Amino acid sequence: MVTFLIAIALLVVSYFTYGKYVEKVFGPNEDRKTPAYANRDDVDYLPMNKQKNALIQLLNIAGTGPIFGPIMGALYGPVAFLWIVLGSIFAGAVHDYLTGMISIRNRGAHIPELAGKFLGNISKHLVNIFALLLLLLVGTVFVTTPASLLHNLIDGKVALIAIILLIFVYYFLSTILPIDKIIGRIYPFFGAVLLIGTIGVGAALLLSDYKIPEISLTNMHPAGLPVLPILFLTITCGALSGFHATQSPLISRTTQNEKQGRYIFYGMMVAEGVIAMIWAAAAMSLFDGQGLQGLINEGTASLVVNEVSMTLLGAIGGTIAVLGAVVLPITSGDTAFRAARNIIADYIKMDQTKVAKRLSIAIPMFVISYWLTTIDFNILWRYFSFANQGTAALALWIGTMYLFVKKKNYFIALIPALFITDMVLTYILYDGNLGFGLPYHVSHIGGIVMTILITALFFWKGNKNRRENLMADIELKSNDAA
Repeated sequence: MVTFLIAIALLVVSYFTYGKYVEKVFGPNEDRKTPAYANRDDVDYLPMNKQKNALIQLLNIAGTGPIFGPIMGALYGPVAFLWIVLGSIFAGAVHDYLTGMISIRNRGAHIPELAGKFLGNISKHLVNIFALLLLLLVGTVFVTTPASLLHNLIDGKVALIAIILLIFVYYFLSTILPIDKIIGRIYPFFGAVLLIGTIGVGAALLLSDYKIPEISLTNMHPAGLPVLPILFLTITCGALSGFHATQSPLISRTTQNEKQGRYIFYGMMVAEGVIAMIWAAAAMSLFDGQGLQGLINEGTASLVVNEVSMTLLGAIGGTIAVLGAVVLPITSGDTAFRAARNIIADYIKMDQTKVAKRLSIAIPMFVISYWLTTIDFNILWRYFSFANQGTAALALWIGTMYLFVKKKNYFIALIPALFITDMVLTYILYDGNLGFGLPYHVSHIGGIVMTILITALFFWKGNKNRRENLMADIELKSNDAA
C-alpha cells in the first residue's frame, strides 16, 4: 500500500513541479489569439471554458487503455507501477502538453500536418497512415469493449450486436455534429459517472483486506513474457499513448488561452495516470498471475473490470464502477472517429462546414470499422498497441524538433522519444505475430542501432530547420524594418 500511496502523491505533485517546468520551457503566451477565435467556424473551432475542455480532454484520452492496459500490465507485477508513474510524468504528460500546445500554435493542426512541417513530407505521409490506422482501431476497440462490458453487466439480456449498433449510432452523430452539440453537453454527466466509479474502486481497495503489493522489479508474468519491450506496449494510455496526440488537437481548437494548456493537457494526463494506478493495483490485489491471465483469456479484461467492481463495491456501487469503465471507451471512441474525419479533411483539404462533406468522409470510416469488429479482440489490441506507441514516438520527435529549432531545452522530449522509439523498434523485431520474430538479444541490438540512426537523421534535419528558421526570422525583421 505504501508504494501505491507514494505513486499517487508523485503523480499529483508532478503537475505543480515538473509540469510547471515543462510549461516554462515551452513559454505559453496568454495574449496570443488561439485557433478557437482566429479560425472559428462553430463546428470544430469554437471557444469553450477551461473546465469543460479539461473534462473533454480527460474523457477523450482516457479510453479503455487506462483500465484494460494496466489490468493486462498487472500480469508483470508491481514493476508496472514504475512505468505508470514515471511514464505519465516524464513521457505521457510531456507528450500531451507539447502536442496540444504546438497544435494551438499551428491553427489547431493535427499530427500529420505537424509532422510534415517539422519532420518533412515523408514523415507527414507516414504519420497520416499511422494516425488513421490508430484511430480506426481505437474506434473499433472502443466499440467492442464497452459493448462487452454492458453485455456482461446485464447478463446478456440484450444481444451484443444490438449494443454494438447502438454505440455506433452515437459515434456517428458525435462525429458529424458540431462539437458543442453532443460532446460538449453530455460529457459533464459522463465525467461524474467516471469519477464516482474510479474513486469508489480506489477507496474500497484501500479500505478492504486485500493487500496492494509493494514495488518489485521481478517479472511475474505467468507466461514469462519479457518486461522490455512488451510492458511498454501493453500499458499505453495511463503512461504514454500516441492516441492522445490525435485527440489534443480537438481541444486545441476550443482552448480559450494558451495559459490553460498545462491544466488541460499535462494535468489530465496526470489524472489518467491516477486512474491507471487504481486499476493496476486492484488487478494485482484481487488476483494472482494465473487467475488474472485465466480471466483475461476467458473474456478480455472486461470480465476483470466486472469482477473487481462487484467484489469491492457490491451490486449497486459495482454497477456504477462498471458504467464508469464503459464511459471511458465511449468518450474516446466518439472523438477517435471525429479526429479521423478532421485528419482526412485536412489531408485532402476538404472544408467541413457542410454536413454533406462530413458525411462523405464519415460513412466509409464507419463501414470499415464495423467490418473490423468481426476480428478477434486480442489481434485488434495487438495492432492498436503497436500503432499507438509508434504514433507516440513520432509525436515526441515532433515536440523535440519544435523545441530544438526554438533553441529551448529539447531534452524533455528527446529522452522519452529515444526510449519509446527503441521499445517500438525492438518489439517489431522481436514479436513473432506482428513483427520479424528475431531472437530477444538480437532484437534489442537492432532496436538500439536503428534508434541511433534515427537520432542522427533527426539532428541533421534539426540543424537544417534551425538555419531555415533563422533565415525566416531575418526576413521577417527586414520586412518589419522596411
